[in-house]
Amino acid sequence: MRGVGRSIFVAILLMIAGILDIVYGIAAVSNSKFYIEGERYLFTTTHTWGWITIIVGVILLTGSLSLFAGGAYGQVVGIVAASIAAIEALLNISGPHPWWSIGIFALCVICIHGLFVLGEPETGSGGYGDRVT
Repeated sequence: MRGVGRSIFVAILLMIAGILDIVYGIAAVSNSKFYIEGERYLFTTTHTWGWITIIVGVILLTGSLSLFAGGAYGQVVGIVAASIAAIEALLNISGPHPWWSIGIFALCVICIHGLFVLGEPETGSGGYGDRVT
């Protein structure tokens, strides 16, 4: 089966992102000194932004667990998350670290490709790596 290694890689990335989002969300909800107090975000305050971050983190975490189990839900969540991260990386190329953004974009493209080909049978097409005996 194609893409199994990449799907495990993407599942690990989704798990790390999900856990970090949950921790950051808890920090925002609990009014800790992690965020600037009184800062206004797109959706009102840090408290609301923290709950949104926790929900996104839980979705990413369930997507990674579904990918580990081989479910289609994890594949869809992984493709959507990697696509959003790729767009974000392209928007950050003009920032202070353009090479980092290009690297993150390339990593996202590899993840998206791995999830798209996940489940396809490996066929010998005579390409690189196929041996004829």
